[in-house]
Amino acid sequence: MKLDMKQPILDKNDALAAQLRQRFAENHVYVVDLLASPGSGKTSTILATIEALRDEFNIAVIEGDIASSVDAERIKAQGIPAVQINTGGACHLESAMLKRAVDVLDLERLDLIIIENVGNLVCPTDFDLGENAKVMILSVPEGDDKPLKYPGVFQISEAIILNKVDTMPVFNFNEEAFRASVMQLNPMAPLFPIAATKGTGVDEWATWLAERVRQA
Repeated sequence: MKLDMKQPILDKNDALAAQLRQRFAENHVYVVDLLASPGSGKTSTILATIEALRDEFNIAVIEGDIASSVDAERIKAQGIPAVQINTGGACHLESAMLKRAVDVLDLERLDLIIIENVGNLVCPTDFDLGENAKVMILSVPEGDDKPLKYPGVFQISEAIILNKVDTMPVFNFNEEAFRASVMQLNPMAPLFPIAATKGTGVDEWATWLAERVRQA
């Protein structure tokens, strides 16, 4: 006899995610879940996004990591509320973890919550967190073949960020092939080439996000 343990876990997760989504909607808070590999530049992208949007929106960040609070401290240093979630080995965030983080935030005073999920291109795709959108970040050094190897994360993303484009001349990255693969998997998702640490391309990404926050 074979027992499917995954579906009950997902069902429980999704039920709580639906409750979180309702809380976010009632408080007019837009929530974006950032998915990426370790080292892709999630935190630097968040910092650049904060810099672009902080004059208009009240922002908070929820940091997901297996261990440490390094990234959350970097966010707090910018005067932005940040809550650290340490998963203790789990390769993704779940809605129960997120609820505990959300409970310490003042939703009535927020417009935007950015979730930095655990660095992983597989596990986080299955778990609804009550977010408005999942956004994928890929960095140039990771290679242009990632859409072929990890199609799921590209298919579920509302937008895709290609980070570290300033390193393009150094790496054998075929941007044309990458764009073609993304277009095949998810033709509706906009693609934003950026260099987060230098600010290149961030305005276009921030404009896309700001439009959605205003609608919320």
